[in-house]
Formats: sequence, structure tokens, C-alpha cells
Amino acid sequence: MLETVLLAVGPSDAERSGQLAETVLDIAKPAGATVILAHVFTKSEYDQVLDRLEFDRKTDDVDPDAVAGRHSTIHDLKDVFDDHDVDYEIRGAVGEHGPSIVDLSTSVGADMVVVGGRRRSPTGKAVFGSTAQEVLLSAPCPVTFVRSDDEFED
Repeated sequence: MLETVLLAVGPSDAERSGQLAETVLDIAKPAGATVILAHVFTKSEYDQVLDRLEFDRKTDDVDPDAVAGRHSTIHDLKDVFDDHDVDYEIRGAVGEHGPSIVDLSTSVGADMVVVGGRRRSPTGKAVFGSTAQEVLLSAPCPVTFVRSDDEFED
């Protein structure tokens, strides 16, 4: 039974958020599943976002979930899921993208993970460190990979 779908987004997913939302709607809505909108930041990305969103680190209780909730990609996705009456929760994490997504999928009890990525050339496929590859190989549940229609990337 499909109860929880984790949609993991990162800094490069703004352009493909529509594709990601459509894929998740096709999976989650018929099942009545809750979608976990997860944004994972590296430490440097997190610091940049805190500055850009004008969090005061001295007085604000800075929580990765709150930071993720204020990110534009998450806002766009929330609007889509609100329009389609799909329940969702927002989660944020700070760390390496792949392992953090895997950890989040475990902690929320995800039945499926959805991640985005780009087509890769044969050279690009040989490069280790791909977030999608890490999630595909390590997640405790099935993973759906939504490929961007961009040209090959090395």
C-alpha cells in the first residue's frame, strides 16, 4: 500500500518542478498518499539560503523544515498539491544530498521516493557522486527517477 511519497528537490530542480509535480500527482493522488516535500541543502547552500531569506541566526530559531518551506521550489510544489487536494508535509535537511535523502526516506517511512536528474552522456555516467544514483542504490524503497529533457550533460 502506498501511503507516503517523498519528493526530494534540490537547487537544480526549479526548472523541472512541473515534471516532478506531475509525476508525483500521478502516483500519490490515486493512492491517497501523503507527499513529503523534502529540500536537502549542503552546508554552504543552507548558509546562502539563510542569508538570502534574511533569517537572523542570532534571534531566529532556524529549523531546516522552516527554511525548506520558504524556498521557491517548495512554494511552487505546494501550490500544485493544494490545487489538487493532495496532502503534503515539508521537510528540510542539511548534509550531503544523496545520503540525506536516503535518511529522510527512512525517517518518514516513505513507500516511494521521487528524484529528478538530467540525462547524462556516457562520460557523465562514469562520474561518481550523482545524487540520483546514490538514492537509487541506497533508498529503502522503490525510487522513481524523473529525467529532465535537457541535452546531455558531461
